[in-house]
Amino acid sequence: MAYSESYTCDVCGKKKESDGWWLVWVDCFPGQKPEEDQPLIKLTRWQSHHAHSNGVKHLCGARCAGTMMDRWMMEQHADPDAHCQTA
Repeated sequence: MAYSESYTCDVCGKKKESDGWWLVWVDCFPGQKPEEDQPLIKLTRWQSHHAHSNGVKHLCGARCAGTMMDRWMMEQHADPDAHCQTA
């Protein structure tokens, strides 16, 4: 029996049927002191291995990447004193 993976864009809900997809996740930009750490967003080309990583979102293209970035920026603007979340 063959194993098949299915991915869905976290912005528009489109199913992955082609190349050109992207991965995005939130990381931490360290400040000089821990209380100065700030969240940052990272974006990279699709890699199946990393598509399984915790916290990684799947994006079908530039439009959805822009939408994700806009949403994230609005969250940061709403809480300018936000710091990195610790697990």
